[in-house]
Amino acid sequence: MVLSKLDDSKLVKLYQDGNEKAFEILLKRHQNRVFSYALMMVKNDDLAHDVFQDTFTKVILTLKKGKYNDEGKFLPWVMRICHNLIIDHFRKSSKMSFIGQRKFQDNEEFNIFDILRLDDKTVEEEMITAQIFEDVKHLVEFLPEDQKEIVKLRHFIGMSFKDIADSKEISINTALGRMRYALINLRKLIKEKDLELTLV
Repeated sequence: MVLSKLDDSKLVKLYQDGNEKAFEILLKRHQNRVFSYALMMVKNDDLAHDVFQDTFTKVILTLKKGKYNDEGKFLPWVMRICHNLIIDHFRKSSKMSFIGQRKFQDNEEFNIFDILRLDDKTVEEEMITAQIFEDVKHLVEFLPEDQKEIVKLRHFIGMSFKDIADSKEISINTALGRMRYALINLRKLIKEKDLELTLV
């Protein structure tokens, strides 16, 4: 049996049955996404490493205690743990950045992966996608503060417009309006800087 070809749920089950190698595969498969998210949120390499370690420590403890309910969504579950640990850090340090104070429950969707999903791409496409992402992140910083915040919450963190509206105490229409103007301004910036933001 080639462990690396098994899906997450099968690897989780094997690990819970005592196969340590199964967890090594899970860690290797998802560590880049989890660390990249932590680093993007806390903007500090050492702190991101701490969050990453704490995340997988909690994952291991939960799996060993048999408290993980397998719904075929291992990675979203790990990302919720990571997100909630970051929330705890900002609460303790009393500076809440732009991520909002809301924690995610185990049965909730948490989708940050669309912006990080590079599966099924060639190495060249991965490099181009990464460059596009960096270009867009750079351009976002030129937006007015209220528009920039909406873009980050929606596209860099993956929050729904409802969650954004709740966390910022604004209406959904206001959040949508800010996003619309942000996209208009981004298009202008792309044109001004003559950037090519497409895979060819």
